[in-house]
Amino acid sequence: MRVIAGKFGRRKLKGPGKLRMRPTSDRLRETLFNILGPAVEDSLFVDLYAGTGAIGIEALSRGAKEVVFVEGHSASARLIRENLEALRADGIPEVMATFALKGLEKLAARHLMADFIFLDPPYDNEEEQLLALEFIDESHLLAPQGLVIVEHSSKTELPERFTRLERTRVVEQGDASLSFYCLAAAA
Repeated sequence: MRVIAGKFGRRKLKGPGKLRMRPTSDRLRETLFNILGPAVEDSLFVDLYAGTGAIGIEALSRGAKEVVFVEGHSASARLIRENLEALRADGIPEVMATFALKGLEKLAARHLMADFIFLDPPYDNEEEQLLALEFIDESHLLAPQGLVIVEHSSKTELPERFTRLERTRVVEQGDASLSFYCLAAAA
């Protein structure tokens, strides 16, 4: 695993080792950040189900001003901290060692408005994907021009619309897909 581009570009990250997780492939991460482009600069980026932290670290590397990593498994949260320390990341990226919904509640209580919220729950847990999306839909965590991006199995069909969120794009790459949601114009 490596950082694709930006100030940490080509630097290696510690992988999951014996931890049971499925990190986002370098290729899919590159595709994601090519789509997001320069909008990542100076953004608030939330990496839910952060795993190794590779997505959030890529956002930091590409100029995000603040990244919040939310990871419910303590060994994975430790791995994120180790990767951040190895990179000597500027500022203090926040690592919340809590499960995603609890992390979202804490962020909402702080009245944060994220430019990007990336979700990568276990592919076999569709209920978790929906609960997180429903919480984001009902909260005011997403900035008006923000995006929610969900990595999921290409076999999983996520809803096109929630009350305030609507899916605007799906990108498939092998057995993985990225679904992009924004606030609906009429919401």
